[in-house]
Amino acid sequence: MSGDAWRDEEVAHTLRLLEIIGRTDIPVMKGAAFPLVRTREQTELWQLRFGKVAYSGAWDERWWRPPFVIPPLKEGPPTSKPAEEGAVPFLIRMVHKYPHAVTIYEGGPMTNLALAISLDSEFAELAQQLVFMGGSLNPETNDPEFVNNPRHEFNFWFDPEAAAIVLRAPWKKMVCTPVDISIKTRLTAAMVKRIEAGGTPLAHYIARYFQPGQGNDYMWDELAAAAWMDPTLITQKETRYMSVDLDRDAGYGNTLTWTEGDKPKLAGPPVEIQLELDKEKFYEMFVRLMAAATPEAH
Repeated sequence: MSGDAWRDEEVAHTLRLLEIIGRTDIPVMKGAAFPLVRTREQTELWQLRFGKVAYSGAWDERWWRPPFVIPPLKEGPPTSKPAEEGAVPFLIRMVHKYPHAVTIYEGGPMTNLALAISLDSEFAELAQQLVFMGGSLNPETNDPEFVNNPRHEFNFWFDPEAAAIVLRAPWKKMVCTPVDISIKTRLTAAMVKRIEAGGTPLAHYIARYFQPGQGNDYMWDELAAAAWMDPTLITQKETRYMSVDLDRDAGYGNTLTWTEGDKPKLAGPPVEIQLELDKEKFYEMFVRLMAAATPEAH
Protein backbone atom coordinates (compact mmCIF):
# COMPACT_ATOMS: atom_id res chain seq x y z
CA MET A 1 0.00 0.00 0.00
CA SER A 2 1.22 3.49 -0.80
CA GLY A 3 1.92 5.75 2.15
CA ASP A 4 5.36 7.20 2.89
CA ALA A 5 6.16 6.44 -0.76
CA TRP A 6 4.28 4.92 -3.67
CA ARG A 7 3.45 1.22 -3.49
CA ASP A 8 5.74 0.00 -6.27
CA GLU A 9 8.77 1.79 -4.84
CA GLU A 10 8.09 0.36 -1.39
CA VAL A 11 7.69 -3.13 -2.87
CA ALA A 12 11.06 -2.77 -4.61
CA HIS A 13 12.77 -1.75 -1.34
CA THR A 14 11.19 -4.70 0.46
CA LEU A 15 12.23 -7.22 -2.20
CA ARG A 16 15.78 -5.89 -2.21
CA LEU A 17 16.07 -6.02 1.58
CA LEU A 18 14.89 -9.63 1.60
CA GLU A 19 17.56 -10.42 -1.00
CA ILE A 20 20.24 -8.77 1.12
CA ILE A 21 19.34 -10.75 4.24
CA GLY A 22 18.91 -14.01 2.31
CA ARG A 23 15.18 -14.49 2.83
CA THR A 24 13.64 -14.37 -0.63
CA ASP A 25 11.43 -17.25 0.51
CA ILE A 26 9.23 -14.63 2.21
CA PRO A 27 6.52 -13.58 -0.25
CA VAL A 28 5.85 -9.89 -0.94
CA MET A 29 2.33 -9.01 -2.09
CA LYS A 30 1.26 -5.81 -3.77
CA GLY A 31 -1.52 -3.90 -2.06
CA ALA A 32 -3.52 -0.87 -3.12
CA ALA A 33 -1.77 1.88 -5.05
CA PHE A 34 -4.12 4.69 -3.99
CA PRO A 35 -6.42 5.64 -1.09
CA LEU A 36 -10.11 4.82 -1.41
CA VAL A 37 -11.26 8.43 -1.92
CA ARG A 38 -8.60 11.01 -1.18
CA THR A 39 -6.45 12.24 -4.08
CA ARG A 40 -3.36 14.40 -4.31
CA GLU A 41 -5.27 17.09 -6.20
CA GLN A 42 -8.00 17.26 -3.57
CA THR A 43 -5.37 17.35 -0.83
CA GLU A 44 -3.58 20.30 -2.46
CA LEU A 45 -6.87 22.22 -2.56
CA TRP A 46 -7.53 21.26 1.06
CA GLN A 47 -4.14 22.68 2.07
CA LEU A 48 -4.88 25.96 0.28
CA ARG A 49 -7.95 26.33 2.51
CA PHE A 50 -6.73 24.99 5.81
CA GLY A 51 -2.94 25.22 5.77
CA LYS A 52 -0.03 23.05 4.78
CA VAL A 53 0.60 19.75 6.53
CA ALA A 54 4.13 19.09 7.70
CA TYR A 55 4.30 15.68 6.03
CA SER A 56 2.19 14.18 3.24
CA GLY A 57 4.06 10.99 2.33
CA ALA A 58 3.96 9.96 -1.32
CA TRP A 59 2.25 13.26 -2.16
CA ASP A 60 4.91 15.44 -0.51
CA GLU A 61 6.20 18.01 -2.97
CA ARG A 62 9.75 17.64 -1.64
CA TRP A 63 10.12 14.22 -3.29
CA TRP A 64 6.96 13.77 -5.35
CA ARG A 65 7.14 11.59 -8.47
CA PRO A 66 4.47 9.88 -10.61
CA PRO A 67 2.88 6.89 -8.84
CA PHE A 68 4.38 4.04 -10.87
CA VAL A 69 7.90 5.43 -11.32
CA ILE A 70 10.47 3.49 -9.30
CA PRO A 71 13.58 5.65 -8.77
CA PRO A 72 17.10 4.17 -8.63
CA LEU A 73 17.48 2.47 -5.26
CA LYS A 74 20.58 3.20 -3.20
CA GLU A 75 20.80 -0.48 -2.31
CA GLY A 76 20.41 -1.51 -5.94
CA PRO A 77 17.38 -2.88 -7.80
CA PRO A 78 15.87 -6.23 -6.79
CA THR A 79 16.04 -9.22 -9.10
CA SER A 80 13.20 -11.03 -7.34
CA LYS A 81 9.55 -10.31 -8.09
CA PRO A 82 6.45 -9.81 -5.97
CA ALA A 83 4.00 -12.68 -5.61
CA GLU A 84 1.25 -13.00 -8.17
CA GLU A 85 -1.36 -13.00 -5.42
CA GLY A 86 -2.33 -9.54 -4.22
CA ALA A 87 -2.20 -8.42 -0.60
CA VAL A 88 -5.97 -8.26 -0.15
CA PRO A 89 -6.75 -11.80 -1.43
CA PHE A 90 -3.82 -13.08 0.65
CA LEU A 91 -5.17 -11.51 3.84
CA ILE A 92 -8.63 -12.94 3.25
CA ARG A 93 -7.23 -16.37 2.43
CA MET A 94 -5.08 -16.47 5.57
CA VAL A 95 -7.83 -15.66 8.07
CA HIS A 96 -10.01 -18.37 6.52
CA LYS A 97 -7.15 -20.89 6.51
CA TYR A 98 -6.24 -20.11 10.15
CA PRO A 99 -9.46 -18.82 11.75
CA HIS A 100 -9.00 -16.84 15.00
CA ALA A 101 -5.22 -17.46 14.89
CA VAL A 102 -3.93 -14.62 12.68
CA THR A 103 -2.76 -11.31 14.14
CA ILE A 104 -2.81 -8.58 11.51
CA TYR A 105 -0.11 -5.94 11.91
CA GLU A 106 -0.74 -2.63 10.14
CA GLY A 107 2.08 -0.08 9.94
CA GLY A 108 0.64 2.25 7.30
CA PRO A 109 -2.61 3.54 5.82
CA MET A 110 -5.45 1.03 6.17
CA THR A 111 -6.60 0.76 2.55
CA ASN A 112 -5.84 -2.95 2.13
CA LEU A 113 -7.72 -3.84 5.31
CA ALA A 114 -10.72 -1.73 4.29
CA LEU A 115 -10.82 -3.50 0.93
CA ALA A 116 -10.61 -6.92 2.62
CA ILE A 117 -13.46 -5.98 4.97
CA SER A 118 -15.55 -4.74 2.04
CA LEU A 119 -14.95 -7.93 0.04
CA ASP A 120 -15.43 -10.40 2.90
CA SER A 121 -17.90 -9.70 5.71
CA GLU A 122 -16.20 -12.35 7.90
CA PHE A 123 -12.68 -11.00 7.52
CA ALA A 124 -12.35 -8.95 10.72
CA GLU A 125 -14.07 -11.39 13.06
CA LEU A 126 -12.01 -14.30 11.72
CA ALA A 127 -8.74 -12.58 12.72
CA GLN A 128 -7.30 -13.01 16.20
CA GLN A 129 -6.57 -9.30 16.56
CA LEU A 130 -5.51 -6.14 14.76
CA VAL A 131 -2.32 -4.38 15.87
CA PHE A 132 -1.76 -0.99 14.24
CA MET A 133 0.25 2.20 14.37
CA GLY A 134 -2.10 5.10 13.82
CA GLY A 135 -4.10 7.89 15.38
CA SER A 136 -3.16 10.70 17.72
CA LEU A 137 -4.76 11.89 20.94
CA ASN A 138 -2.82 14.65 22.68
CA PRO A 139 0.93 14.20 22.14
CA GLU A 140 3.28 16.26 24.30
CA THR A 141 5.64 17.69 21.70
CA ASN A 142 6.81 20.78 19.86
CA ASP A 143 7.07 18.85 16.60
CA PRO A 144 5.42 21.04 13.93
CA GLU A 145 3.57 18.04 12.51
CA PHE A 146 1.45 17.85 15.68
CA VAL A 147 1.78 21.05 17.68
CA ASN A 148 -0.97 22.93 15.81
CA ASN A 149 -3.16 19.91 15.16
CA PRO A 150 -2.53 17.21 17.78
CA ARG A 151 -5.25 14.92 16.39
CA HIS A 152 -3.53 14.71 12.99
CA GLU A 153 -1.69 11.46 12.20
CA PHE A 154 -0.43 10.49 8.74
CA ASN A 155 -1.74 6.90 8.43
CA PHE A 156 -5.31 7.97 9.21
CA TRP A 157 -5.00 11.24 7.24
CA PHE A 158 -3.73 9.62 4.03
CA ASP A 159 -6.83 7.41 3.74
CA PRO A 160 -9.46 8.52 6.27
CA GLU A 161 -12.30 6.52 4.74
CA ALA A 162 -10.29 3.30 4.97
CA ALA A 163 -9.41 3.92 8.63
CA ALA A 164 -13.07 4.60 9.47
CA ILE A 165 -14.14 1.32 7.82
CA VAL A 166 -11.48 -0.65 9.70
CA LEU A 167 -12.21 0.90 13.09
CA ARG A 168 -15.90 0.03 12.98
CA ALA A 169 -15.36 -3.57 11.82
CA PRO A 170 -16.09 -6.39 14.34
CA TRP A 171 -12.53 -7.19 15.44
CA LYS A 172 -12.18 -9.34 18.55
CA LYS A 173 -9.36 -7.07 19.70
CA MET A 174 -7.65 -3.91 18.44
CA VAL A 175 -4.36 -2.56 19.81
CA CYS A 176 -3.28 0.96 18.82
CA THR A 177 0.21 2.50 18.97
CA PRO A 178 -0.60 6.22 18.56
CA VAL A 179 1.57 9.27 17.99
CA ASP A 180 1.49 10.01 21.74
CA ILE A 181 3.69 7.05 22.66
CA SER A 182 5.60 6.79 19.38
CA ILE A 183 7.23 10.21 19.69
CA LYS A 184 8.69 9.20 23.05
CA THR A 185 11.07 6.92 21.14
CA ARG A 186 14.15 7.76 19.05
CA LEU A 187 16.52 5.62 17.03
CA THR A 188 19.93 7.11 17.81
CA ALA A 189 23.33 6.94 16.17
CA ALA A 190 24.62 5.11 19.27
CA MET A 191 21.96 2.41 18.85
CA VAL A 192 22.80 2.04 15.17
CA LYS A 193 26.48 1.65 16.04
CA ARG A 194 25.61 -1.17 18.43
CA ILE A 195 23.49 -2.82 15.76
CA GLU A 196 26.28 -2.54 13.19
CA ALA A 197 28.59 -4.42 15.56
CA GLY A 198 26.40 -7.46 14.98
CA GLY A 199 28.08 -7.78 11.58
CA THR A 200 25.06 -9.27 9.80
CA PRO A 201 23.77 -8.14 6.40
CA LEU A 202 20.76 -6.57 8.13
CA ALA A 203 22.97 -4.76 10.64
CA HIS A 204 25.12 -3.34 7.84
CA TYR A 205 22.00 -2.34 5.90
CA ILE A 206 20.63 -0.36 8.85
CA ALA A 207 23.98 1.30 9.54
CA ARG A 208 24.45 2.28 5.91
CA TYR A 209 21.03 3.72 5.15
CA PHE A 210 19.83 5.18 8.45
CA GLN A 211 20.62 8.89 8.73
CA PRO A 212 19.92 10.41 12.17
CA GLY A 213 18.11 13.74 12.13
CA GLN A 214 16.50 13.21 8.72
CA GLY A 215 12.95 12.92 10.08
CA ASN A 216 13.02 9.13 10.44
CA ASP A 217 14.14 8.95 14.08
CA TYR A 218 10.77 8.16 15.68
CA MET A 219 10.25 4.44 16.03
CA TRP A 220 6.55 4.40 15.10
CA ASP A 221 6.07 1.00 13.51
CA GLU A 222 8.98 -0.63 15.31
CA LEU A 223 7.30 0.01 18.67
CA ALA A 224 3.95 -1.33 17.45
CA ALA A 225 5.62 -4.56 16.31
CA ALA A 226 7.80 -4.92 19.41
CA ALA A 227 4.89 -4.40 21.81
CA TRP A 228 2.93 -7.06 19.92
CA MET A 229 5.81 -9.50 20.51
CA ASP A 230 6.33 -8.39 24.13
CA PRO A 231 3.30 -6.61 25.65
CA THR A 232 5.25 -5.97 28.88
CA LEU A 233 7.01 -3.11 27.05
CA ILE A 234 3.83 -1.10 27.57
CA THR A 235 3.47 0.31 31.08
CA GLN A 236 0.27 2.33 30.64
CA LYS A 237 -2.71 1.91 28.35
CA GLU A 238 -6.38 2.79 28.21
CA THR A 239 -9.45 1.71 26.31
CA ARG A 240 -11.35 4.09 24.06
CA TYR A 241 -13.60 3.95 21.04
CA MET A 242 -11.96 5.35 17.95
CA SER A 243 -12.84 6.67 14.50
CA VAL A 244 -11.79 9.30 11.97
CA ASP A 245 -13.29 12.66 11.01
CA LEU A 246 -14.69 12.31 7.48
CA ASP A 247 -16.17 15.82 7.18
CA ARG A 248 -14.40 17.70 4.40
CA ASP A 249 -13.36 20.58 6.62
CA ALA A 250 -10.20 21.46 8.58
CA GLY A 251 -10.45 18.26 10.64
CA TYR A 252 -10.70 15.86 7.71
CA GLY A 253 -8.64 12.78 8.61
CA ASN A 254 -8.20 13.66 12.28
CA THR A 255 -8.52 11.08 15.04
CA LEU A 256 -11.79 10.87 16.99
CA THR A 257 -12.02 9.05 20.32
CA TRP A 258 -14.66 8.50 23.00
CA THR A 259 -14.97 6.84 26.38
CA GLU A 260 -17.60 4.20 27.17
CA GLY A 261 -19.95 6.87 28.52
CA ASP A 262 -19.90 9.26 25.58
CA LYS A 263 -19.39 7.04 22.53
CA PRO A 264 -21.81 7.44 19.61
CA LYS A 265 -24.37 4.73 18.93
CA LEU A 266 -22.59 3.60 15.75
CA ALA A 267 -19.13 3.30 17.34
CA GLY A 268 -17.04 0.25 16.51
CA PRO A 269 -15.48 -2.11 19.06
CA PRO A 270 -13.16 -0.77 21.80
CA VAL A 271 -9.49 -0.09 21.09
CA GLU A 272 -6.62 -0.69 23.50
CA ILE A 273 -4.46 2.44 23.20
CA GLN A 274 -0.84 2.41 24.39
CA LEU A 275 0.29 5.50 26.31
CA GLU A 276 3.57 4.79 28.16
CA LEU A 277 6.44 2.35 27.70
CA ASP A 278 9.59 0.98 29.27
CA LYS A 279 11.80 2.79 26.79
CA GLU A 280 15.13 1.26 27.72
CA LYS A 281 13.67 -2.25 27.60
CA PHE A 282 12.29 -1.50 24.13
CA TYR A 283 15.62 -0.10 22.92
CA GLU A 284 17.51 -3.15 24.17
CA MET A 285 15.03 -5.48 22.48
CA PHE A 286 15.26 -3.60 19.20
CA VAL A 287 19.07 -3.52 19.16
CA ARG A 288 19.26 -7.21 20.05
CA LEU A 289 16.87 -8.24 17.29
CA MET A 290 18.43 -6.04 14.61
CA ALA A 291 21.96 -7.22 15.46
CA ALA A 292 21.03 -10.92 15.61
CA ALA A 293 21.56 -13.38 12.79
CA THR A 294 18.60 -13.64 10.43
CA PRO A 295 16.67 -16.86 11.12
CA GLU A 296 16.91 -19.49 8.44
CA ALA A 297 13.89 -20.28 6.29
CA HIS A 298 11.67 -23.04 7.67
